[in-house]
Formats: sequence, structure tokens, C-alpha cells
Amino acid sequence: MVSLIDTHAHLYAEEFDNDLEEVLSNAEDIGVKKILLPNIDETTMQKMVDLCQRVERPECIPMIGLHPCSVRLDYKAQLDSIFSFSTQAKYCAVGEIGMDLHWDKSTQDIQSKAFIWQVEKAIEMDLPIAIHSRKASLEVIELLQAYKGKVRGVFHCFGDDLDTAIKILDLGFLLGIGGVLTFKNSGLERVLDTIDLKHLILETDAPYLAPTPHRGKRNEPAYTWLVAKKLAEIKNRSVEEVGEITSKNALQLFGV
Repeated sequence: MVSLIDTHAHLYAEEFDNDLEEVLSNAEDIGVKKILLPNIDETTMQKMVDLCQRVERPECIPMIGLHPCSVRLDYKAQLDSIFSFSTQAKYCAVGEIGMDLHWDKSTQDIQSKAFIWQVEKAIEMDLPIAIHSRKASLEVIELLQAYKGKVRGVFHCFGDDLDTAIKILDLGFLLGIGGVLTFKNSGLERVLDTIDLKHLILETDAPYLAPTPHRGKRNEPAYTWLVAKKLAEIKNRSVEEVGEITSKNALQLFGV
């Protein structure tokens, strides 16, 4: 059976309140061995940590961080609150962090400051970072240049062009590949055709961005298999090989 790791899923979201056990069972049945949970803000930390401590299979492992869409003017207080949880669990990354200029460009300055603070915190904690960069990948890459070789991580939900992918790989980062790969006319298939599997990890971003044929519905970790299947078709490899290689990449990056 294929062995998979979903490196990005928000299982603590309210969308899973009524059937989490079934969702976890679906994931385990399809071969998902581990699920990594990125945090959103100070209001989600406790629920996420509690979930990870309660669930045994598949193993759920938390991250710690402040999502760029949640950054406020008092971001320093937000970060203090979030990182006060630093001793409550064993975290696999600082995330998800980064920059989102899709909805509101007016917050770019505080997003940048919160991002840099968390990059430096990740270096201090010797953890990788999970980056959210919507309409902001080049801006994030520019900020990371000062930390090249000092911080490692993944650009979650990668969907940019080949030039951007090359810039990310040059930083030593991986690309997180999810349901967008299965979307018609996404263009991601052409980009990944030239990128070695050693640079890729799989994710769902559940409950968001469900892959075809579930697009528009709730996403869940079991659908990691659909992403692996599409990637296997592109690479002319077996799903088992894709699962093995991407899982190895995830294990090496996150130490899980």
C-alpha cells in the first residue's frame, strides 16, 4: 500500500468538528501515515495542540506560528501569545507564516515584520518554516535572501511559474504540492514536469482546495492520494514511488 504524508492540513477547523474520527479513518485507510498541522493564530493554538495530543493514528503533529492573513497591528502581542505555547508540544515547524497580498496590500509592512520575527524564531528553535505566499512569492523570496543557508522550509501550496520555482529551490526550500495540481488549466503540471521529485512534498490544505473530482467541496487528508496519483502521471512513476520519495523529503525536512 502507498505510504503518504499530508504536510499541511487544518484538522482543528470547525469543518471537521462533526466527523473528525471518520476523516482520520479515511486518511489511515488510504495510506496517510502522518498529518502535519499548521497554526493560524492565537485562537487556534490550544485546539490544535489538544487534537494532536489526543489523536494516535494517523499521527498528527503541530506547527507553531501566525498566518499572514491574521496579522494585526498588535502582532507582537499575538506572537507572544502564540509562542507562549512553545513548551506545550513538540512542533515540527514554525508555520504557517509568510505574506498574503491577495486580499489586503495595506498590511504588507506588518506582515513582513511578523514574518521576519518568525523566521528568526525558527532559526533560534532549529525548526523549518512553512510559508504561505499568495500573490507574494517574490516578496517573500527577497526577504529570505538575508537568511539563505540559515533557514529551511517549504513554500506551501506552490502554484507559481518555473522561474519562481527555481528561485525557491535556490534558497534550499521545497515545494508543497496540493490539489491545485489537479485543476484544469492551472499550469502547474508543466512546471513540475521539469522539477525533480526530491524537491517536492505533498499536502492537502484541508479543508480548502480539494483536488478534482472533489473541487469546491471540503478537502481532507485522504485526498493526498489524488495529488500523489496526478504527480505520478506527470512523472511517469508509480504512486508508490511518489509516496515514498515525497514522504522521505517530508521526514527529512520536518524531522517527524
